[in-house]
Order: sequence, then structure tokens, then C-alpha cells
Amino acid sequence: MSATKPPTKKPVSWTNIGLGALIQTFEVSTLGQPFEVIKTHMAAHRQDSLPTSLKKIYQRGGFAGFYQGLIPWAWIESSTKGGVLLFSSSEVEYHCRKLGASPVVSGILGGMSGGVFQAYTTMGFCTFMKTVEVTRQKNPGASSSSLEIAHEIFKREGIVGLNKGVSAVALRQMTNWGSRFGISRITESLIRRQDKDRALTNPEKILSSVVGGALACWNQPIEVIRVEMQSQAKAADRPEKLNIWTTAKYIYERNGFMGFYRGVTPRIGLSVYLTTCMVFGGDKLKEYVAQRPSRKRDRSA
Repeated sequence: MSATKPPTKKPVSWTNIGLGALIQTFEVSTLGQPFEVIKTHMAAHRQDSLPTSLKKIYQRGGFAGFYQGLIPWAWIESSTKGGVLLFSSSEVEYHCRKLGASPVVSGILGGMSGGVFQAYTTMGFCTFMKTVEVTRQKNPGASSSSLEIAHEIFKREGIVGLNKGVSAVALRQMTNWGSRFGISRITESLIRRQDKDRALTNPEKILSSVVGGALACWNQPIEVIRVEMQSQAKAADRPEKLNIWTTAKYIYERNGFMGFYRGVTPRIGLSVYLTTCMVFGGDKLKEYVAQRPSRKRDRSA
């Protein structure tokens, strides 16, 4: 859907659920989870530098420490949110193009919609549990498992407690994927220049995804707020009841303005890799699936 002409044929919709789940499960099982663990550690332990964070994560669990929370929470989250994201963003992007919107506007609206849908349908609890995995070790003498912590929170706060920070997740995902898809589509348009209908080469599409992923990290403060709201590494002066605004005030009072950008370096790495998988990989797989019927006909002929 990257050309300027509106699409004339509707892509295979339901297949996108399986494709999205496949892509994001691959992403998180390779480089995605290590970037996620480093980013979450730095956002929760804002006094730690990147080298210190790497050292502490390794001391906590060796090489496997960089994959904390992968099984089952990251697998559950990635497979469900990947399917929701690729399906909903593709649907919104397609219908926006049919209504005459530009590829950039369609990409932004598709990404924003996909981000919100995945946050409220699948991500709240899984994101919370992944954050518990990474941050619970800081509490002195902590011996409870993540499931035991979740059970305690559920008894104390109900389902709301298990989805703590979901509004910050939704805001993050809306701005994340709106920026990733939108900036990627802008970069594609800049590469094409005057030849708006030219098909991009694979390196050009990968470059567009890399630019989109890197520049989408402007919203790192939202991610730091989300991690603090879900973190089990609770300081004595941390307010008991947190929302987005009280959490932002708490972070600023403790760490200043730069506290909102802790963990931005590994998050750029995560965002570039994830955007390349979902935008470039998603586009290529959708093209492949859409062309399968014609390929079958060619072989039978």
C-alpha cells in the first residue's frame, strides 16, 4: 500500500492475524527480548548506566537473564499483539487509502489504531507481568514468584491492579506505531521523490523502517512512566496511588528531566529492529500472501 494510487483490490485480511503473530514472536525470541529487558531495567533503575545495567542483568541470570519474561509472557504478548496490530493497522490503512488519504496519513492512522487496539485487548496484563519479572528482584528478600505476586495484586486490587499502567501502555503504543508507520511512509515518499509510483527496493524499504523505528523513540518519557507504574522496585517515598501525572511528577522530582529518557538507547535498538520486522517484514509477507493465488494459477497453467 505504499504507492500513491489507492488500492483497487482488498488484501487478505484474516491472514494478517497469523502473519503478525509469526513476525512478532520471531522478533521477541531473537533480539527483541534482550533489548526489552535492558530498556525496562534502565527505566526502573534510573541511576544505572548502560554498562552497569548489562552487568547487573548478567549477574542476575547469566545469558538467560537477557531473556527474562520471554516464556510465557513475552510469547503470549507478542503473538497476540502482533496479530492484532497487523490486522487492525492493515484494515485502517487500507480503508483510509480507499477514502483518498495519502500513504503517510493512512500509515499514521493505521499505526495509531493498531497500537491502541493491541494495548487494550492483549498488552495490559502481559506487559505488567514482564515488568514484574525484570523489577521484582530489587525488593530486599523478595522470594515470591511472578505468578504469586500477580495473585497477591489480584486479591488486593482486582483486575484493575493486573492492568496497572494500561492507559500509559495505550498512549505509548498509539504514539509508537503511529510514529513508526507514519515516519516509515514519509521516508518511503522522500526516497521516491517525484516518481511516486516507483516500487522501492528491499534496502530502501529497510532503510525507511530503520528511520521510522529510530525517530519513533521521541515518546520515551511515556515508556519510563509506564515502567514506573508497573515496577515492583518501589522506593520508600513513592506514592501508593499512581496515575500518569503523579508518576511523571515523582520521576521528575527524583531524577529530573533526564530521568524520562533512561533506557532510550536500548529502546532505539528495540524500536529499529521491531519496526523493520513489522513494517518491512509485514509488507513483504502481505505481498507474498496476496500473490499466492496468481502463483498457483501460473504453476497449474
